Amino acid sequence: MKVALFLLAALVAACSAEIFFEESFGSGWEDRWVSSTAKGAESGEFKLSAGKYFNNDEDKGLQTSQDARFYGISAAFPEFTNEGKTIYVSFRIKHEQTIDCGGGYVKVFPTGLDQKKMTGDSEYEIMFGPDICGPGTRKIHAIFRYKGQNLLIKKTVTCKTDESSHLYTLELNKDNTYAIYVDGKKEESGSLYDDWDFLLPKEINDPAQSKPKDWVDAKQIVDPTDVKPEGYDQPSHIKDPEATKPEDWDDEMDGEWEAPQIDNPAYKGEWTPKKIDNPAYKGEWVHPLIANPAYVDDATVYQRKPLGAVGIDVWQVKSGSVFDDILLTDDSQVIADRLVKFNTLAAGEKAAKDAADSAAAAAAAAAAPEKKEAEDEQEEDNAAHDEF
Repeated sequence: MKVALFLLAALVAACSAEIFFEESFGSGWEDRWVSSTAKGAESGEFKLSAGKYFNNDEDKGLQTSQDARFYGISAAFPEFTNEGKTIYVSFRIKHEQTIDCGGGYVKVFPTGLDQKKMTGDSEYEIMFGPDICGPGTRKIHAIFRYKGQNLLIKKTVTCKTDESSHLYTLELNKDNTYAIYVDGKKEESGSLYDDWDFLLPKEINDPAQSKPKDWVDAKQIVDPTDVKPEGYDQPSHIKDPEATKPEDWDDEMDGEWEAPQIDNPAYKGEWTPKKIDNPAYKGEWVHPLIANPAYVDDATVYQRKPLGAVGIDVWQVKSGSVFDDILLTDDSQVIADRLVKFNTLAAGEKAAKDAADSAAAAAAAAAAPEKKEAEDEQEEDNAAHDEF
């Protein structure tokens, strides 16, 4: 009987698992996605492409195609809520342009997004994915909307910056925990309460308390018995005793002559009195804490508003990023299956790039003698011209 109940529970769980949104940019994708016109002439155009190196040329995604542009496009889906669910936000991106500055993240919006007017100011519930700008910014964004504010993760999670495809996955759990995966490897995880500022602190410094004026927190003091030894009163530089006033020196024209300075051989350096432990030291003063009267608990910080759209809303200095395989689901098995698919794609992509690199190297080696001969001839011509 227990086995039967277990199997029934497993079957119910399997049947309740859903794919809320899935897009691999196959046939008819243009009908599912809406481009934002909010940025006008500053808007960049997406093109359908598998990129330069691929496992299958039919596995195409949306590629940014114009430099220094805003990119905005979104797709709506039937409204769902993550209440009582663990959900996953997953997508694949490839920065073929050796990206120097640009976003590579996706956003999940609440129901009601005005897709034609979508901008960076449009309210979203989740923003997730890599963001790169120079060597200083190479991180994975994980941002949640909460009580009118966009809350950034307090940890630094490093993203990939090479030209290969990478699979980014955010796991948002109903027990208010999370995990971030890159290519199936867990890069970060923990508590939403610890790694975002969803709630005010439970305790605050007691405003009625302050450090006593007579509190001594200096661990060491100058030894009052230490006395400067003789010889430490010498200056660091003295007048050169061997210097003489030049015969052609004119005091009226050149001013009063002064001998140049030299290092003083008797100088022993700056004297510093030694320190001893302070007998009056009381330790570091710790501010007493009290319960924060503004603190309000919330057991559902993981829960988003009802969700209804996903979008790409980024700025890129250099274009060439390919977005693909966007997925929203509560099914961990679907996520596992997508990782298997990604690993096959990544292996094929690497093989294609390695083959292209080998061919380019072979071509360069074959052309090297002719190039060297041409360079030698040019040098001879330049030498003859200079001699003439």
